Amino acid sequence: GHAHGMINFADYETRINATNYTLTHDDGVDLNYADADLILVGVSRSGKTPTCLYLALHFGVKAANYPLTPDDLDRQELPKTLVAHRQKLFALTIDPQRLQQVRESRKPGSQYATLAQCQKEVAAAEKLIRREHLPMLSTTHTSIEEIGSKVMQTLGIDRQLF
Repeated sequence: GHAHGMINFADYETRINATNYTLTHDDGVDLNYADADLILVGVSRSGKTPTCLYLALHFGVKAANYPLTPDDLDRQELPKTLVAHRQKLFALTIDPQRLQQVRESRKPGSQYATLAQCQKEVAAAEKLIRREHLPMLSTTHTSIEEIGSKVMQTLGIDRQLF
């Protein structure tokens, strides 16, 4: 902590800029990844957004994320916007049973939240991720801090905790 409210404005600005970037590049909304430090990919509700926000707020990392859609999974191809930034990609996966619980609490009774749908999406995503040789981590029993640390270490991003 900073004594007596002293703020390092450069650090503060880095964190604010990274957080703004992360919010505008959440969930594949803005696909311009030129300024991204990293891009998390994975099925919907696999932990991408909370991990990105943690990295932005605590390390000033510009962390974008892209949800692998059923179309992407059916094609078994990364979208061209991601291929261009392959070196920034890190994949998150999750146990289908856990994913089903998370989705069920968000959209109860939906096809999206069925165990069969979750199993299908996770299997297809992991197949695509392995085929593309992307680094991958399961978020099922992993804290956000651990996920963030592993992502930064794997991608060679060296930042100090603010």
